[in-house]
Amino acid sequence: MTATLDTQSAIPREEMVQRVRDLGPAFTERAVRYDRDATFPFENFADLEQAGLLALCVPTSAGGLGASFADYARVSAEVGRYCGATALTFNMHNATMLWAGEVSDMLDFTAEDRALHHARRAELFRGVVEDGTIHSQPFSEGISAGATSGVHTKAEPVEGGFRVTGRKIFASLSGAAHRYNVTCQVPGEPFIRLLSIPAEADGIEIVGDWDPLGMRGTVSRTLLFNDVFVPEDNEVLPPRGYDQAAQRFPFLFMSLAPSYLGLTQGILDFTRTYLRGEGPGQNPGSARRDLTQKQAGWAQMQIDYELGRALLYDVLDHMVIDPDEDLLVRAWAAVYTVMENANQVASRAIRVCGGQSMLKSMPLERMYRDSRLGITMLPWSGEVCLDRLGKAKLYE
Repeated sequence: MTATLDTQSAIPREEMVQRVRDLGPAFTERAVRYDRDATFPFENFADLEQAGLLALCVPTSAGGLGASFADYARVSAEVGRYCGATALTFNMHNATMLWAGEVSDMLDFTAEDRALHHARRAELFRGVVEDGTIHSQPFSEGISAGATSGVHTKAEPVEGGFRVTGRKIFASLSGAAHRYNVTCQVPGEPFIRLLSIPAEADGIEIVGDWDPLGMRGTVSRTLLFNDVFVPEDNEVLPPRGYDQAAQRFPFLFMSLAPSYLGLTQGILDFTRTYLRGEGPGQNPGSARRDLTQKQAGWAQMQIDYELGRALLYDVLDHMVIDPDEDLLVRAWAAVYTVMENANQVASRAIRVCGGQSMLKSMPLERMYRDSRLGITMLPWSGEVCLDRLGKAKLYE
């Protein structure tokens, strides 16, 4: 049966966003160092925890703020406005909270599976609320673009749990998260399991360098799992739960888009300040804003941002389980538009602001590099979205 989402939060959405806005100046200042050194934003996560935002998507019954996915999108965008890498890694953490919480409550489980899931997730949520546990969600293995395919990481059942062997590439928060929540498969089972692996478990290795073009603070090095024991109570969703969620509520694969929408807002913030002559070392009342060429470019930047924002939030405010093709088309179009427009706005900002804006002392240079990556990110990369849009409604 199709049902709309219904959640109760502890505080209004506006207050959630304001908590991030209060942290924004510190995030902006630190972003320079995280990007330069390709280091994880530990200080930002400490601030998020202090503000209660690490438990943003933890239900109120478990001591969290009870944010819905739609609430989360606004908060994530505000984080991305100040530091894109923090927003992306914050996304990985909250995605697990949403899988285990809001999304799982919409799925069909047996009474026994539901009761067991509630008991297991109570401990998962407790760890976040009381211990500040940070979760990551390394899914990709570089084999397939599908959410429920290309998983070669194996989970061998043993007494009390599983033995996991495999690897995950682009594993954001590697070396920073306390839990790695990975997709894997029990040999012979036709479905994917989602297991939460403690970072201190024996058999985990972090390998490879991390020196990418952008989003450098995510520190997404490769994770290797060699016969790692995972207790059975660390299963994030009941058996078949992940596949059911991926097929019946695919909107969670949109969760990266708000980070890039926020990044686009940050680019607008910089451009506005620069054109007004209010940036560091600038003369107030700069004539740049009086030039019609600058005004035309600035106008187009705002249009591109508002287009992505309207599409994305329209979908997220109308999500249902078991969506029809019309809603999926809107979702794919929204993700593609946000990701593509992030870089388009950044490119236009460089032209509008001029050559000095590309100095590494200016945040636009970093934001431009960050903006180029969203369109490549699976499972809903730009190519995947275009492929699905190109086939939609032509073969029914």
